[in-house]
Amino acid sequence: MLGILQFSLVRPYYRSNQVRTVEHVADELENSLLNENRNQEDIEQANRTVFSNNVCVQIINGSGTVVYRSDNIGNGCVFNLQDRYVSGSPVSLRDTAALSDYLQQNGGLFRLNVVNERTGQEMVVLGRKVAKNLSDFYVYINSPLEPVDSLVSFFSRQYAFFTLIVILLASMISLWISGRLSDPIRHMNQEAVKLARADYSASFEGGYFTETADLASTLNDATQKLNRIDDLRKDLIANVSHDIKTPLTSIKAYAEMIKDFSGDIPEKRNDHLDVIISETDYLNRLVNDMSELSMMQSGNYILNYGNFDICEVIRTVVRLNGVLIEDAGLNIRTEMPESLMMYADETKIAQVVNNYLSNAIKHTPQGGTITVRVQLLKDEETIRVEVIDEGEGIAENEIPFIWDRYQKTSRSFSRTLTNTGIGLAIVKAILDTHGARYGVASTVGKGSLFWFEMTNPQEEESFSHD
Repeated sequence: MLGILQFSLVRPYYRSNQVRTVEHVADELENSLLNENRNQEDIEQANRTVFSNNVCVQIINGSGTVVYRSDNIGNGCVFNLQDRYVSGSPVSLRDTAALSDYLQQNGGLFRLNVVNERTGQEMVVLGRKVAKNLSDFYVYINSPLEPVDSLVSFFSRQYAFFTLIVILLASMISLWISGRLSDPIRHMNQEAVKLARADYSASFEGGYFTETADLASTLNDATQKLNRIDDLRKDLIANVSHDIKTPLTSIKAYAEMIKDFSGDIPEKRNDHLDVIISETDYLNRLVNDMSELSMMQSGNYILNYGNFDICEVIRTVVRLNGVLIEDAGLNIRTEMPESLMMYADETKIAQVVNNYLSNAIKHTPQGGTITVRVQLLKDEETIRVEVIDEGEGIAENEIPFIWDRYQKTSRSFSRTLTNTGIGLAIVKAILDTHGARYGVASTVGKGSLFWFEMTNPQEEESFSHD
């Protein structure tokens, strides 16, 4: 591209440059030769100017006498050629008198483009009238307008050589860069095939480019999450199967006992039927909890917002769990104001508090204390609810995962007839749907603090959220 550009520009550039050159030479000769105090040094300077600029010059005085002539282009100088060898000129360039008349007719300045038929070159002829030292002088300068063939040939060879080198270097650099770019992509494609086959050992390397490195990082993160989802799926299937199988086994066993043994014994039959009813209730709660959790996580669950007293809700939840607290030999302490209004779905927030409290009852040893605290934060809009137990605590590395369904941790989340094992997953779904903040702080061997925060809107309006 550079060569093509240069070839297309070299001729017009040379032409415009030569026009400026002859004008510059005319100025130099006027200063050097046509001044009153010229000396030999001025004449030598004029000769150097002519030779360095590749022109031929003749200066004629008012009497028609040539006072200065210098030629650096030989047969190319049109002042030395017969008229038949010069085309495009309206006047004979060898006839000094005709040239002077033509110069006078054009106001003392002309510039002609002619063709030297001997060399085939287009040339420029500049004529200028100069009045100096009470005399008139006529300066004529001739210069080629086209570069000589040797110059064009030089450029051709030079650019052919440069083009070959540039193509070789560009090819080598392109191959090197494309290799560094394509190798990580090929590797990532191979690993993606493994990932598509559920092989989560796939590892992606992005190489040296920012884009491929970012892509590899994203794919590695996706692989880890898919692996975790797969593990959760397996755990979910195993735990749900166990949770369903256990009560079904009990129901079948007690039904057979009623059929074979206790059908005619009212007392035993009633006991066995009570077990069947309890297990059926558990299965019903399990199905309802899983259905509710799936609905909330799908984003289609509608909340019924309204204003309610969170302190009264907590007192109700504590009262409903009174029997469990008493049976477990626990102490319950509440730290909250008499009344504090919250804007949310009352039923769902009560479910969150109940799940927090049930979890604390389950993991607090006999004689321990459970604290329920409600406070209004400094912004006077955010309500914080805390449930604190004195249980075995949760290991720090397990805290991020306790909100998952059936997540296995060192804490025992075994089912009971009142607990389906997915209470914290439901809590997470409810609070996420509300846009609330929540979390847990725990120390192994000392207990855990579960909390959530709700910010009341400044204008409390009833609306549905899905």
